[in-house]
Amino acid sequence: MYNKPMNIMQEFDTIAAIATPIGTGGVGVIRISGDKSFEIIQKIFSGKEPRAGRISHGWIEDNGIKIDEVIVLAFKNPNSYTGEDVIEIQCHGGINVVRNILDLVLKNGARTAERGEFTKRAFLNKKLDLSQAEAVADLIHARTQNFAVQSAKNLSGVLADKINEIKGRIFEVLSRIVAGIDFPDDVKEPEYDYLIQEFETALSEIDKILSCAKSSDILRQGVKVAIVGKPNVGKSSLFNKLLNVERAIVTDIAGTTRDVLKETLDMEVAVTLIDTAGIRDTDEVGKVEEIGIEYSKQSADEADLVLFLYNAQTGMKKEDKEIYELVKNKTHLVVANKCDLPHNESNAIEISTLTGQGLDELREKIKNIVCNFSLEDTEFITNKRQQDCLTKCRENLVQALNAAKIEELQDLISIDVKSALLFLDEITGEVITDDILNNIFDHFCIGK
Repeated sequence: MYNKPMNIMQEFDTIAAIATPIGTGGVGVIRISGDKSFEIIQKIFSGKEPRAGRISHGWIEDNGIKIDEVIVLAFKNPNSYTGEDVIEIQCHGGINVVRNILDLVLKNGARTAERGEFTKRAFLNKKLDLSQAEAVADLIHARTQNFAVQSAKNLSGVLADKINEIKGRIFEVLSRIVAGIDFPDDVKEPEYDYLIQEFETALSEIDKILSCAKSSDILRQGVKVAIVGKPNVGKSSLFNKLLNVERAIVTDIAGTTRDVLKETLDMEVAVTLIDTAGIRDTDEVGKVEEIGIEYSKQSADEADLVLFLYNAQTGMKKEDKEIYELVKNKTHLVVANKCDLPHNESNAIEISTLTGQGLDELREKIKNIVCNFSLEDTEFITNKRQQDCLTKCRENLVQALNAAKIEELQDLISIDVKSALLFLDEITGEVITDDILNNIFDHFCIGK
């Protein structure tokens, strides 16, 4: 029979952490989870005894000394985020207030939660499967609105439902094979045509998910856009205009930018905009600028999109053409700056960082290119771990399909089918090792 082991040691002590960002704010939240949650809050809360489904108002006190006026939300297991007894204390958001309350909670029987331990407990208590738990981390760390929406789809179970659908199909095939092998007098082995059809259908569904892998990676990691050109063509000015903030220093002195500056823009995809040092003959510059120029060339080489900038008033000079040779084989846009001054018309995107001319057109072209990198296939958002599991599952199914086509013994085919199922179980977490599980939750913040 097909078994689904769980090699995980559960911890039952009560944990606590600050669940909101540290700093000054309107509200701070301290979360407690575990068997002692209600016992701890009763020791430090002066209002009515907190009960599940009721909002309680009162004071947190330490030996009669008032710490803060708070609201307490109580959740009784299993009807909570973690599946355990949970208390959430909503206090004022000052850094010392939330820390004082957390220290009081810890003094009365809880321990500090590890990274992602609340969500880890939700997974262990079957409130979430592993793909949904990973979606929580994606949602928290999403750098764009679009990726947040896509991550919420996984949290709602879109990926898990599809994986379970594929697992159900493969498990049905395995059950028929095993029944035919174990009870040959009572159950006939399934026809090979049936096996072929089911394997091909499952492979088609897996390929559908994997076809979104590139889009998933770009949505998660973002796109690098480097602005390159010789000194004083307006790279830093363009950098500032695209960001709508004065981030880079702008002067008429050649070589002002000595290092690589990076900032993130939300263009449905996270765009890392890179301002580089002007590229020119290193014989004319000092050591620091020379290093900056090498960084510029490296940034251009690693970028997904290059904005090649030159001065429209002077036109393309020898130095500009030499720089263009470095980037012409990459995805790029040719941009002519200072078009508010007299100049010869060109096929470049004409802009003026001084007047704003052409900047909207440039933004639109950048957005179209970076979105084409990723937004064609986003039905399923997966991470590298999930993609690896799907790829290994696919390899085993292909072996099973090829064996079915030559009518190999079905007990041998079942070995590949079992392996395929195990890799799908790794995605949802029904089969998982401690090392993999800890690695996943180590990427969470404390308090989630």
